[in-house]
Amino acid sequence: MTAGSNATGDSGNAIAGEKSRLTRRGVLLGASLAGLGGALAGCSTAAVPYDANEAGVVEQKTPEPGAMTGSGAMTGSGATPGSGSMASSAATPDPGSSRATGKPEKGAMGPKVTGTVLGAASEIPVGGGKIFTAARVVVTQPVRGQYQGFSAVCTHVGCILSEVTSGTIDCPCHGSEFKITTGAVVTGPAPRPLPKKPIKIIEGNVVLL
Repeated sequence: MTAGSNATGDSGNAIAGEKSRLTRRGVLLGASLAGLGGALAGCSTAAVPYDANEAGVVEQKTPEPGAMTGSGAMTGSGATPGSGSMASSAATPDPGSSRATGKPEKGAMGPKVTGTVLGAASEIPVGGGKIFTAARVVVTQPVRGQYQGFSAVCTHVGCILSEVTSGTIDCPCHGSEFKITTGAVVTGPAPRPLPKKPIKIIEGNVVLL
């Protein structure tokens, strides 16, 4: 009885120990599966940047001194738009040019004369006058520097006046005389004064306008 009892007892202990080992393996396997499931559940499917750290965060790097953004080599220097090397040089006139000094350019023409040049103003005597037969104009200078222009055609029958003397403009045909100041009739038979002619002294010349 004693030997049989021991054999039976040992067999039972062996079975109990085997069951205990199997139970522990099951518990460990279940715990491993649970941890793996939790790990899989905690994983995110979002894309992670290449330079992210272990937490998935991209660290902001401070730009180094002298980098292109901070140095202003391209933007801040203003080499193209801000330097003004092209715009300012084109806008500022050359100090020696005629635009800067206000002087006329070399070879520039003086005041343009429009009209017919009758002759030199120095040819008109003070207190007298001169008859320009081709233009049919008589120019007088009653007072120094004051010039008058009249038609040299007598208002009587159309003769050309011949001379200026003693303060009158005289007609050779019938003796009519006209004042050198206004062209008014002094002696007939001329019925009307001499019509005025527009003249101007330009650069020392008498010009019929």
